[in-house]
Amino acid sequence: MRHHNKQAAVLVPHDAARRRFLKACALASLVLAARPAFAMAAAVREKSLSFYNIHTGEKLRAVYWADGRYIEDGLVEIDYILRDHRRGEVHAIDRRLLDLLFDLHGLLDTRQPFHVISGYRSPATNRMLRAKSGGVAERSLHLVGRAIDIRVPGRKLAALRQAAMQLSRGGVGYYPRSDFVHVDTGPVRYW
Repeated sequence: MRHHNKQAAVLVPHDAARRRFLKACALASLVLAARPAFAMAAAVREKSLSFYNIHTGEKLRAVYWADGRYIEDGLVEIDYILRDHRRGEVHAIDRRLLDLLFDLHGLLDTRQPFHVISGYRSPATNRMLRAKSGGVAERSLHLVGRAIDIRVPGRKLAALRQAAMQLSRGGVGYYPRSDFVHVDTGPVRYW
């Protein structure tokens, strides 16, 4: 009986030590798993985007976020290059769309600018495009600055589509005949 009690007394501290060790290992694995995300977030001191508007020939590289805040001058420049080129109307572009494009550019690992087919669309332009094509949504997210149609030189359209789908942060439309991919900040969906 005494031997049994000794054994029990030895097991309890051993089990408690083992549990502490396992908890410490679990905590360490969580910290290590999170480190790349923390390191990546800490490493990004500024966010910039480059665009080439295929309709106007304009080029832009603008810093739109730095030191933890959005930069108004950069946002204004981006809003302008992504304007409705048919009517000259400018609209604020959704910052989540800009962040999505920044992350998409990183996934594609390229220095090439986004070639812009369509950014913001005025209601009049959207109506005109709907009359010409059945593929234009009546309540398109282009109307509110939450969508863009793009391609990237040197990257296959299918790779652009796959990268956008991998981000899983909005809609992704694939238009190989027209040579562009649509991305938006609406619900996650693919077509």
